[in-house]
Amino acid sequence: MRKLIVSVLLLILSLEMAPGQGLYSPGSPKDDGRFAASTKQVNQFFRRFNAEESVDGSQRYYSGDPLYRDRELRGKFISILFDNETSGISNDLKREFMAEVLSEVMPQYINFHREGWFAEVQSIFTYRGKRENVTLFLKIQPEGLGYEWVIDKVIFQPFKDIFNKPEGENKGFLHPLSHELGFMNLRKAFQDSDTPEAFTPKEYQPDYLTLFLYEMKRGNIRFETISDVKFHFFQINNWYFELNQFNRPGFNTGWLISNLVKLNPGDKETLLRYIYDQK
Repeated sequence: MRKLIVSVLLLILSLEMAPGQGLYSPGSPKDDGRFAASTKQVNQFFRRFNAEESVDGSQRYYSGDPLYRDRELRGKFISILFDNETSGISNDLKREFMAEVLSEVMPQYINFHREGWFAEVQSIFTYRGKRENVTLFLKIQPEGLGYEWVIDKVIFQPFKDIFNKPEGENKGFLHPLSHELGFMNLRKAFQDSDTPEAFTPKEYQPDYLTLFLYEMKRGNIRFETISDVKFHFFQINNWYFELNQFNRPGFNTGWLISNLVKLNPGDKETLLRYIYDQK
């Protein structure tokens, strides 16, 4: 467990020190050299998206500074925060997104300490002697006078394979008069069936995180390494975007928006189920 905690701390530090070079995006203002710096840190992505630092990144802006959250500066920054080489986000969608974010009446900002964003961490663990891919979801929560990252959910295929609740005619059930028998027919669920989850409510979802931590405490799961990190944002009303790190030659590198979706009513819940692999 200590090794996992240390590795998460190293992951957070790596987000602050990720290498990169410069970035451009089609349709952005002509670069004069001041914007030719990769968004190397996730925290810097927040500052640029909100226009809370100078164009060369050497100065932080705070409430009361003339350029703090300046609309024109924000527009220039946001235009270079898209992945323009592999994502395929249309210019029309970018313009629509930026128009809402930069609204003169009700501009929208992202906030590190606010709910509505979380990390997806691809990792490798050893489970009973076999290397397995594990997806961890982490979120920020208040702790004492500050904040901390905590593990919120986990996707672990060996557990998903165990819990395969049958449906329809294949599903076992307890007769509605079972209470008259003192529920002695629970033998059917606990001894005569290899799918005891069939006797749970329709809304039942296995708590994979608790199972994961239990197996770790018993020594059956051991942490190995982190293989990839990305972030999901739902903080902008009616929009979702994904943040990935791109280490490659050229200018369009660093932490960039790799996926952008305009959300209709109900889309957020559907997308979250997809992200959490609860399809």
